[in-house]
Amino acid sequence: MPEISRFFGIIIRMYFEDHLPPHFHAYYGDDSAIISIKNLSIIGGKFPPRALGLVIEWATLHQRELLEFWAQAVKGKSIGKIKPLK
Repeated sequence: MPEISRFFGIIIRMYFEDHLPPHFHAYYGDDSAIISIKNLSIIGGKFPPRALGLVIEWATLHQRELLEFWAQAVKGKSIGKIKPLK
């Protein structure tokens, strides 16, 4: 599963050929969550509120790129990196 971004101890990844709906995986310490790209809500797992706020802020800025990466990943094509939140 490629890492597409890393910031403030949060790692963002996206699986190849993953299930719908379009989403990404966020990791922070022992916590992990699956985040919907379209509505930016948790669809699985749990995440600390403060870290989740950072993930949502980042995803809001890069929602279009995330959807493009999703389209590539489900076809098994390579994806790149997205700038971290600063």
